[in-house]
Formats: sequence, structure tokens, C-alpha cells
Amino acid sequence: MPFVANNLTLVRERMERTAERMGRDPTAIKLVAVSKQQTIESISAAYEAGQRCFGESRAQELERKAATLPNDIEWHFIGPIQSNKVRNVRPLVKMLHSLDRMSIVTDWGKERDVPALLQFRLGGEPTKAGFEPEELADATELCLAAGVSLAGVMSIPPPAVDPESVRPWFRMLREISENLADAVPSATVISMGMSHDFEIAIEEGASAIRVGSAIFGSR
Repeated sequence: MPFVANNLTLVRERMERTAERMGRDPTAIKLVAVSKQQTIESISAAYEAGQRCFGESRAQELERKAATLPNDIEWHFIGPIQSNKVRNVRPLVKMLHSLDRMSIVTDWGKERDVPALLQFRLGGEPTKAGFEPEELADATELCLAAGVSLAGVMSIPPPAVDPESVRPWFRMLREISENLADAVPSATVISMGMSHDFEIAIEEGASAIRVGSAIFGSR
């Protein structure tokens, strides 16, 4: 699948150009290749092209792929997680991007220490999961009490035709990140930006971007 390798090269080049334009170190921005619903062959093509970090959103799919693909892959869980799936997912992943509600905090904090990002719902969309911005202090306190290793924040802005229109949401998440870092200095990860808007996310301070279709094509 040469198109996957070619797309991956193009995404990396766009990341590098944007970071350098903003005076940022391109190597400080993690590319999470969103591999959910992608075939083993597609993921293998990205792996052969040098990609090592992949994002999955379903526990069973993650388990199947992790058992099949090389063990040096760094898996990130980027979707909503059910309490009864935590024990299956946690041993397989490097980071949880979607700590999105109080009820999952205690489950995630048990046993193995895997860093997590607080997911925020910035546009008030009822169909999306996540904490409201004003819940930051309470969510942080609960996570620290439960032993969760908070690494930073994540959000998926409301959909927009014009990528530029998501910039205010990215700025809002960056402000939330700064407030979190005041309480937890090590919580510096800002996971934001996808295929259609990752360059703007990098301009606004993203340290991790989640890119699927720009690498693998439409599912």
C-alpha cells in the first residue's frame, strides 16, 4: 500500500513546516495515526514507513490488533471506554486520551499506572462525552485522589467546514491545559487536531495530533 507511506510522508512534512513556522520543535509533537477500522495491511504499511504510534477506539479491535502487529507499537486509546473494558485496555496502551467522566476515573486509577488525558466538551454538544471546562478543578482533584497519572488534556471541537473556525476551541483547550498545569506541572500534553485541522492545532500549541483519513484514506 504505497499510498499510505506517501500520505504519511506528506503529513509529516506538513507537521514540520507548521511547527518550524511557529518556532516549535517538530519532534516535540506526537503523531497518533488513527487506525480504528483500518486493516492490518494498512497499519503494517504505516509501520513499514516508520510510524510507531497508533490510536484505537474499541477495546476488542485494539486487543486483536495488538496481538497481531509488532510489539514495539505504541498504542493510544482515543475513544470512549466502558468500565468493564478498562482491565483489557489498560495493559495494552501507552496513554488514554479519553478520560471523559467521573465514573471511569477510579477504574482507570487502579493497578498499572497508565497516563491519561482529561477529555473536555468545549462546544456543549450533547452527543459528545467529556468534562465541561468549569469541571476542571473537580476532575483534577478526583483524579489525584484516585491515583490517576494526569498527563494533560484532549478535546474534539464541534465540526466545522472551515478549519480556521476551530481555532477558538483550540485556544480554549490550551487555556484549560495551562490551568491544569498550575495544579499538576507534569500535565503538559495537549491532544487536539485531526486530519482537516491539525496544522491549526499545532499553531495553537498541540503536542499530540490524531490523524486518520489524511494517512489511511476514507474508511
